[in-house]
Amino acid sequence: MAKFEHKLTAMLRPAVEETGKELLGVEFISAGNHSVLRLFIDHENGIDVDDCAEVSRQVGAILDVEDPISSEYSLEVSSPGLDRPLFDKAHFEAVVDETVEVKISMPLNGRRKFKGKLVAVDNDSLIVMVDNEEYVLVISNIDKAHLVFNHRK
Repeated sequence: MAKFEHKLTAMLRPAVEETGKELLGVEFISAGNHSVLRLFIDHENGIDVDDCAEVSRQVGAILDVEDPISSEYSLEVSSPGLDRPLFDKAHFEAVVDETVEVKISMPLNGRRKFKGKLVAVDNDSLIVMVDNEEYVLVISNIDKAHLVFNHRK
C-alpha cells in the first residue's frame, strides 16, 4: 500500500470505527477527474448497502474538513467481497493455505505478479507457492493483494 493510502487509512479509521465497522484498507486510484477513493469495510455480521452509506457519510465529513485530495474524485465504500483485498500482515495470516494474487512494486526474479497458495507469513514476508516454486515476498513491497475465490462444486 502506498504511503498516501497509509495516511488516508490512519485519518479515516477512527471515523469508520465510530460506526462500529472495521476499515480493512483504502485504495486511491488516481485518474485525473475520474479518480476513485475506495474504502473496504467489514463487520462480523457482514456489510449491507446501509452500512456503506453510513460510513460514506461519516468519512465524507472528515474528507470535506481535512481535504487530503486536491483533485476531483469519487468516494466508494464497499464490502471486501469474495475476492477480499489483503492490506496488512493480519489479513495475510487469516488466509494462509488459500490462493492469493499479489502484485509487488519491485520485481523479484523478473516478475511482479504472483498467483498461488499462501504457504506462510513470516515476520514481514509472505511465502507464496507458484507452480511448485516458493517465492518470499516482502509485505512492504506489495502494491496490491487479494484472496482468489475458488468456486467449489
